[in-house]
Amino acid sequence: MNPADLQGLQSGALETREAHVHQLLDRARADSDESAIAALHVLVRDYRDFHRSIYTRAMNQAAVFADAGLGEPLLAALGDTRYNCQAWAAMGCAAMDVRAAVPQLIALLDHPQPMVRDESVIALGRLGDASVVPALRPLLGDPADWLRQRTADALARIGGDAALEALWHEFEHRRFPRIGYVASTLALFTPEVVPRLLAAADSTDPDQRYWAAVALGSTGDDRVIPTLERLMAGDRGVTVFDGEVRAAAKKGLRTLRRIQAAIAERDSVEAPVEAPVEAP
Repeated sequence: MNPADLQGLQSGALETREAHVHQLLDRARADSDESAIAALHVLVRDYRDFHRSIYTRAMNQAAVFADAGLGEPLLAALGDTRYNCQAWAAMGCAAMDVRAAVPQLIALLDHPQPMVRDESVIALGRLGDASVVPALRPLLGDPADWLRQRTADALARIGGDAALEALWHEFEHRRFPRIGYVASTLALFTPEVVPRLLAAADSTDPDQRYWAAVALGSTGDDRVIPTLERLMAGDRGVTVFDGEVRAAAKKGLRTLRRIQAAIAERDSVEAPVEAPVEAP
């Protein structure tokens, strides 16, 4: 490691040090520069020797210099209330696949700082499995809409029956009038969720039909087209927030067609090109 790369993180005006860490990140990203990466590793390992502002800027892009050997100092920073960079340590744990962080991340779901809760949910979505679903599930009822949305995304990323049931329960027993984040994440459980959504599209509750239409459109599944067309043509139901079921179905059909077109385009690009057959 070039000593100047490390020195630039430790000495000089804070503004200069902040600029230096960005330079190191750029070099690590563009050229896999070994000296830049080594300096960033020292920053993580000896984080208490560096200004918080330097640490947070580095951890915002932790994937650029990820290394499995940094798990121990990341776990230390995750519990270090005095250094007060727990949100950024959570980012680093997620980027570097530090699964040993899961118990600490669960404990941080009650942290008073919103950003710590936010990054803990994101990290649990990447590092957790079905065992963390009971800890995440209550956050679907959090007063903050951004945290509810982040939690739904995390549950969808984890996947599995427990995560699906948590999201479905919120879909059926809506605690909030607008649950687009639940509808869109439920669609990620295709194909198993499709029959449930089709049944919900026949509900007597216009709100449930509305969100079922939104979710059905996001599945990209051909089986849902007749149901969406029927709702678009004849459902005059209106939600508690004045949304029309037929409008949701129309939007759902557009979404479905965009998804299918994107899949078709991707498949055509990935399809192997057959070599021309020479005439005998």
